Order: sequence, then structure tokens, then C-alpha cells
Amino acid sequence: MIELDGVTKKYGPLTALRDVSFRVEKNETVGLLGRNGAGKTTLLNLMTGYFPPTAGQIRIGGKSMREDAAACKRMIGYLPEKPPLYDEMTVESYLRFVCELREVKRQGIRVHTDEILSLCGLQEVRSRVMGHLSKGYRQRAGIAQALCGAPEILILDEPTVGLDPKQTVEIRDLIRRLSREHTVIFSSHILSEVQQSCTRVLILEEGRLVTDYDAGKPAGDVLCLRLSIAGEAEKVLRKLRHLDGFSDVEGLPSAEMGITEARIRLERGEDSGPVLDRAFRTLADSGLAVRMLKEEKEDLEEIFLRSISQ
Repeated sequence: MIELDGVTKKYGPLTALRDVSFRVEKNETVGLLGRNGAGKTTLLNLMTGYFPPTAGQIRIGGKSMREDAAACKRMIGYLPEKPPLYDEMTVESYLRFVCELREVKRQGIRVHTDEILSLCGLQEVRSRVMGHLSKGYRQRAGIAQALCGAPEILILDEPTVGLDPKQTVEIRDLIRRLSREHTVIFSSHILSEVQQSCTRVLILEEGRLVTDYDAGKPAGDVLCLRLSIAGEAEKVLRKLRHLDGFSDVEGLPSAEMGITEARIRLERGEDSGPVLDRAFRTLADSGLAVRMLKEEKEDLEEIFLRSISQ
């Protein structure tokens, strides 16, 4: 559906994006994360055809953005960080205007507009002037204009920025409903929002794609385990850190006296089983009994912080 191959963007001496490549399949919901200045908005602007890359190729639905920009743009609905609203127009007249710009057939505009108003929860303000809308309704109107022309792809830049908690939940629910029939890519600074809404996460750092995380699969090739071990923390952690095969050992707070909580990481693969067997035998031989063992999925905050520190 969307494919970037070696995309680089330069502004004079500044390189905003460096050799970015990835592919987004139909009906995926992808979150785009990165610190301020990492290149998120630049990447979204390139995917929407707002300006061309300095190098590399962008394909939308198999078509080249460089060679057939008009066809690519018809497939995309875009919500910039600041929605392009006309404050003197009513919600309904504005959406009809956008439908005309998106070349919706004149006889179908009314029905199409009614469907979008209903989907975005804007029926009760359809006749209200845009300049009198609350922040939440303005954001809904911004998403509504992105839906005009029935694009297959929605690209949303910070869709919940500036909203209160209730409005944020409402927009998140709307995005979730839209993802059933659209490919959705959105950027956000709110990690919990991305974790709840996305099937996949792309993380940018200094213009480079540093992490492509599939939320439905283990994070990379690392197996993360949480253990409770009977014994003093200093002795337990020292023993764990001397075991072969563990890439990281982290002590965790424990609520029970005499019990050490720890998190360990090791490379996932055929050798991980024997590594764990040897570790448990060593612990048992040292009089350290393993009370609990479970696999943990790293949360998005841990993945993000590790990605930007590499």
C-alpha cells in the first residue's frame, strides 16, 4: 500500500531524513514516534506528496509519487497538525467544498458528506460556523475533511494534540473505527495512545528509522524474562550477571523480604532453552530457588527509550 525505498530529505546543509525504507500493508495501523526534530512531520509531508524527497522513491498503491503524484494523492487523506479549516464556513458547507476539491461527483456529494458527518460525530454541529467549534469538534472536522473522497489511506499528524482527556479518548475511538476500513498512519508524542491504537510502531531518531516494531510479535530477537528468586539481592544479582548468555540483568523492587525480583534478557533462538537450563541449575546449586518465572513484553516506553539511546 505504501512503500518507501531509501528516502532522504535535505534542506540545504540540513539532512532531515536519512535513507528511510519501510513498507505499510493494507489496513495496518502504524504509529510514528520520535523526539522533536526527529523527522516525523517531514516524513508525513513526503508521503502525502507535499514536497518531494531529495533521494529515494515513494510508492502509494504501487504508483510512484514522483511520476504519478495526482493518482497517489487521490488515495490519501491528510490531517496536518493544524487542521486546514475555514472559520467562516459551516461544517457542512466546508466538507462539501473539500469534496469538490477532491473531485467527488456532484450528485454524490450530499450522501458522501452525510456519511462523513455521521461517522465523525458531527451531525449536531453540521450547521455551526467552524470558528465557533470547540477544540474537540475542530479536530473531528479535520479528520472529516481527510475522509472526503473516500481515500484508502489516512495520514494524521498529532491527531489528539491539545485535547482534554475525554476528547482524546473520543478521537482515539474514532481512529480505531476508521482503521477497520483504512490504512492509518499517525504521529503522536503520547506513547500510551500509540500502544493502544497501533499494530505497528516506527521510531525515528535524527532522521533515521531506528526501530520497526510489530506489536503482535516479540520485540526483536530478545527474550525478556521476569524472575522472583529466594535470596539476598546482592548475591542473586551477582550470580545472574556472571551467567553466560544473558545480555542484561536488572534488579527490580521487591515487596517481600528475602525475595529478589529481577529482569533478564537473552538472545531468542535455539540456544535460549539450554542457556536457561544451565542458569537454573547454577542457581539451585547455589541455594537460590526460583519462585516465579514469566516472559515479559517490553512496554512501548522501554522500546522507545532504548531506540533513541542506541
